[in-house]
Amino acid sequence: MAAFNPKSKNHYRVRSVSLPTRSHPSTIRIEQAVNKLKTWETSSSSFSKADKICLSLSGLKELHEGIEELLALPLTQQALSQHQQDHMVNELVEESVRYVDVCSNARDTVMQMKEGIKGLQSSLRRSKLRELRTETDVASFMCSRKILQKEISRSLAKLKHVDNKMVPLHLSNSEDDQLSIVLRALTEASLLNISTFSSLLLFLSVPVMKLKPTRWTLVSNFIYKGVLACEGERNNLNELEDVDIALGNLLIDDSGKDDGTERIESAQKKLEALETILESLENGLELLFRHLIRTRVSLLNILSAGTS
Repeated sequence: MAAFNPKSKNHYRVRSVSLPTRSHPSTIRIEQAVNKLKTWETSSSSFSKADKICLSLSGLKELHEGIEELLALPLTQQALSQHQQDHMVNELVEESVRYVDVCSNARDTVMQMKEGIKGLQSSLRRSKLRELRTETDVASFMCSRKILQKEISRSLAKLKHVDNKMVPLHLSNSEDDQLSIVLRALTEASLLNISTFSSLLLFLSVPVMKLKPTRWTLVSNFIYKGVLACEGERNNLNELEDVDIALGNLLIDDSGKDDGTERIESAQKKLEALETILESLENGLELLFRHLIRTRVSLLNILSAGTS
């Protein structure tokens, strides 16, 4: 799958939500959420990729809570109603539905992947390594991953479409203070939505391992990352890749060397770790989805009220 990295569009990227000194609490909350998200995005801390994504989902939820409060202000509603034909306003409303779709699809993908892991865990608990069923169950898990990757590709394409359509923000504070604040906040939210969702989807879309790998294929698959998977050096891998290596080790024919107990236990531990991460991602996506819906409904209600 081709990687998708949101472009750095300096012509519309806003460094911060420039707010008046005497701001409403909602605008201060938005500014704090934006700054926190940008700090996490550029941080080189010890957080894993999955941890950073979970933090970003939580930060996005806080950001959209602030936006909901901002949209509830009479001054905001008046400003948007008076400028509802503005191209920037219309584009941001159109984008809101795409974020709802991407968030919903990402949540469904995580749920399906989690169910697949539970089924594989159950099978491994009942299986012995040299039973045919082990290979069949691993194959089924990998096949389901390939199917999910197609949906992930569609979601990435939607994000790329939005990213390419982002328009310049030329409105100055002197033109309309409240409208400027709202548009800047919504633009920042769009940029951070794209960044967070693309990171999540790329995390979930690592290449699916081929069945019946050899020790050499496991090494060669990950050598570009500077690790030797068969020797346990996995520092640069995310949790999905870690699971793939553990499952690949189950399928390597090491007959006569061991009964596979340690390899089964290792695979179980990796699956449990991934399941915990997916649980956190699912919870974060569920909460964010509700706020994305509310933001879109608020925008549509304000604009529809302006035409009545």
